[in-house]
Amino acid sequence: MTTTSVPATTGLTFDERVRHLMRWHFSPETGSPFWLRQLPELGFDPIEEVTDAAGLLRFPDLSDRLRTTPAGDLIPRGLTGAGFQVYESGGSSGAPKRIVDRDYRSRLLSWAFERLRAHHLPDPAHWLHLGPSGPHVFAYDCARYAALGGGLFYPVDFDPRWVKRLVAAGDTEIVGRYVRHLLDQARDVLSSQPIGVLSTTPPLIEAICADPELHELVNRRVDTIIWAGTSFSPESLRQVDEIFFPDTTVIGIYGNTLMGVAPQRPPQPGDKHRCVFEPWAEAIRIDLVEDGEPVGYGERGRVRLSLVTEEMFLPNVMERDTAVRVEPAEGGAVDGLAEVGTIATVGANRVIEGVY
Repeated sequence: MTTTSVPATTGLTFDERVRHLMRWHFSPETGSPFWLRQLPELGFDPIEEVTDAAGLLRFPDLSDRLRTTPAGDLIPRGLTGAGFQVYESGGSSGAPKRIVDRDYRSRLLSWAFERLRAHHLPDPAHWLHLGPSGPHVFAYDCARYAALGGGLFYPVDFDPRWVKRLVAAGDTEIVGRYVRHLLDQARDVLSSQPIGVLSTTPPLIEAICADPELHELVNRRVDTIIWAGTSFSPESLRQVDEIFFPDTTVIGIYGNTLMGVAPQRPPQPGDKHRCVFEPWAEAIRIDLVEDGEPVGYGERGRVRLSLVTEEMFLPNVMERDTAVRVEPAEGGAVDGLAEVGTIATVGANRVIEGVY
């Protein structure tokens, strides 16, 4: 139940959405405790002075505060009521960051699922998900995709933070045993259930490729592999696509806990990259920048993102990732990004991808 009417933003452009939601997020009746606390420190009036994507750059990057802010303080007062979920980032750059979500992610995933269908995703199909659940949002996303396609969802859970800790300590032998444990569970599902889609991370795809029996099983039973969660080098992706799974559709999804997902777009004439991601233009703005300025097409820059929704407002966030800027697809409204990589350190923290 809401206490205040939510502003209607469906169908608005990103700039129109910014103008509508500044009043929502910075009015005492509807804004979240988190943002209302920041207001005196901003030095400008967001309602009057922020009217488009460029205006979002006036905000400082406050995403580090998501590591310690009580998640309930992120919920806009205009949306008080039941149903919010808390999700956490993987913790690759330090303590996890937390977000809240009630309806936004469902709308985003409905859009993303149509993008996956454009790659001829089998539909209906049952999904095997070899990835983290718990506080992470990856499993929720894939369960939602499976439901949208009328399929069942078979999760094999793992703890990515435990793996990062093992990697940091140099316990590679234990990492190997843990990955073996995950693959054995995947084998059990694949051997007995009619799986059409496998969703997992690049390190586990490579582990599957290194296991002849499991590789053969995936090749024989799975129509589509969806990868996400860590970077995938162009050469590794080429080998997976062309050599290990030439008859299987391989689709990438870029994303993170803060903004959501940016699925791989269908190939375009003249594409120089095997995989180009596109964000949801309505609510997500991604710029690839160097020293704060957008890089040119074909150049690599660090990911700077803004999320503008009724539930979460996250402007001007510098992410751990870099990518190559790609021109919009024909008829598209936003740039693509390709060859996503990860910077070595964030602040004083070494970035460890592990298996997620």
